[in-house]
Amino acid sequence: METLKLKRFAQYARRSLLEQVSAKLKLVLAENSAARRERAEAIKKLEEAIKGHGKEQVIERVAYIWFNRFCALRFMDVNRYNRVNIVSPADPGQFQPEILAEAKMGHIDEEMVDDKIRQQIFALLNGKAPSHDPQGEAYRLLVVAACNFWNKAMPFLFQRIDDYTELLMPDDLLSGNSILAYTREAMTPDACKDVEVIGWLYQFYISEKKDEVFDGLKKNKKITPENIPAATQLFTPHWIVRYLVENSLGRLWLLNRPGSKLVLQMDYYIKPEQPARDFLRIGKPEEIKICDPACGSGHMLTYAFDLLYAIYEEEGVDPAEIPEKILNHNLYGIEIDERAGELAAFALTMKARAKQRRFFNKGVKPNICVLENVHFDGNELKDYMDFVGRDLFNASLQTTLREFEEADNFGSLIRPDVTDVDGMLRILESKNVSGQLFLSMTHQKVLQALRQADYLSPKYHVVIANPPYMGGKGMNGRLAAWVKDNYPNSKSDLFAMFIERNLDLAQKHGAVAMITMQSWMFLSSFEALRARLLGQSTLLSMAHLGARAFDSIGGEVVSTTAFVLENSNGLNYKGGYLRLVAGNSEAEKNDAIREAVKNPDCGWFYCASAADFKKIPGSPIAYWASAKLVETFQHPKAQEIATLFQGIITGDNERLVRGWQEISLKRVSLT
Repeated sequence: METLKLKRFAQYARRSLLEQVSAKLKLVLAENSAARRERAEAIKKLEEAIKGHGKEQVIERVAYIWFNRFCALRFMDVNRYNRVNIVSPADPGQFQPEILAEAKMGHIDEEMVDDKIRQQIFALLNGKAPSHDPQGEAYRLLVVAACNFWNKAMPFLFQRIDDYTELLMPDDLLSGNSILAYTREAMTPDACKDVEVIGWLYQFYISEKKDEVFDGLKKNKKITPENIPAATQLFTPHWIVRYLVENSLGRLWLLNRPGSKLVLQMDYYIKPEQPARDFLRIGKPEEIKICDPACGSGHMLTYAFDLLYAIYEEEGVDPAEIPEKILNHNLYGIEIDERAGELAAFALTMKARAKQRRFFNKGVKPNICVLENVHFDGNELKDYMDFVGRDLFNASLQTTLREFEEADNFGSLIRPDVTDVDGMLRILESKNVSGQLFLSMTHQKVLQALRQADYLSPKYHVVIANPPYMGGKGMNGRLAAWVKDNYPNSKSDLFAMFIERNLDLAQKHGAVAMITMQSWMFLSSFEALRARLLGQSTLLSMAHLGARAFDSIGGEVVSTTAFVLENSNGLNYKGGYLRLVAGNSEAEKNDAIREAVKNPDCGWFYCASAADFKKIPGSPIAYWASAKLVETFQHPKAQEIATLFQGIITGDNERLVRGWQEISLKRVSLT
């Protein structure tokens, strides 16, 4: 996908929306503003939000809400998912949004716009209601009504607008310089063929914020919980996603259906060198559970959707039922960033709608969990336990409920203490606390914590992730202290902790597919992590990418590796390793991996086992080392069989050693 235009648009849109929302904020909060007279309740909520979060945070949040919605509406317009275009004209040669053009002709969708709002719109357009900008006001009412209409199908993205969000909506939506004009220009029909465009837009939208965070790091400012998403979001190129999904989910399916024709469409699948003797048994597709514990805007999950759809088709499932089955049974995403979580849910919904025209009517919501902080005050839990029964609240449950007090900081790295979360949830959900106001609030918080713990339970067949990258120097104090206690073997970087965590999330013999920094393969600081991986899991395959695997990151800044683990130990299993470090771009590395899959004799395909790595001191993942080289490490060290000396030295290099340019040619004999 061509992303330069998207990047320019997203960065401009953020600056423009922040400016426009800031101006509207100043206007509506003025002492004698019309909003204070006509929307007193909304103004009250706005002032409370500013008091609680600060003016800048409120402006940032509202600006992003409108960016998100405008982009989503444009995507749905282009793909004909809206009955009438909301932000786009009916035809490319026109300029006015179709919904406004229709309203001017007296046609407004009665299901989308209620009677009261319709009358307001008609009054504005007919000149019966006084206005300095009747078409602009009418159009804003139509956009708000459209967003509220989509609340039923997609509440995660289109929350009902009846508060200050509407008050702070940009005024200019119809001119040639409006935010919507630029949205249409950037989000071309070609760009909107794939929902991954939404993920790219989000990465670019927060890119300037990311730069600000990293500039702060240079001044020794730590990354606070609210800035972790901006600092760690990185959109994964599609070909890397395919490699990870096909060699985890695809491999699992082929093990269970050896005759499957699915292998013909998996261009990145590395066929195993050895047959698998023990693996997870799958009776039907609905049994497969796939999790991305740092799902971002959902790119891993959307391709998993595509592969799952092919799996269901192969099993002969009615195509009309497949999208609902996938979202209900197969895909799970976890995030700490509310914005990214909304986009992941939207992306999966768009995938489902593309396959099923009536999907919006089914009321199916993607399994995307945005982790929230859950805090209990003083004796709050004690009173609740007394009411529902103390016998339920053992030490592990109480610990689990407290673990989410800093969910925005620790995210999916939290390991719930409770083992039977699902059973505990069923018991507590059956409790009736409706007559107890304060206990009812505590009850909801307990259920929230347990639902989050359920997502973080070890139940998945496949765990796929491009986890956040953050070294110890960037961690805030609470995070740094917490990881030392909870992840001593991998505390050097968040990505390394996620390798450990993802193995915990997977069932025995489940697959863990990740792309991370390559440093864990070699550095001594990750030796304990390597010991765990080589001793408790099996490296099935690896695409060692090195630098320049992400065109969006220049130079040698990030050197990465993509790999697939099985959550069981196979010491002598020969995994397939692709050495792609020589490629200078995504395209070159993509071509190299496809060539290696077709032709293992290409020269950059290697086979190696954990037993080989363990023969080398420190157990580096040196898959390219020859058998002869590896065997040399089995011989005694020189110091064990002989006395070593330094040898002949000058004793004074400064005085006795000269560079060639310091010596006269007359004093040098070259014969």
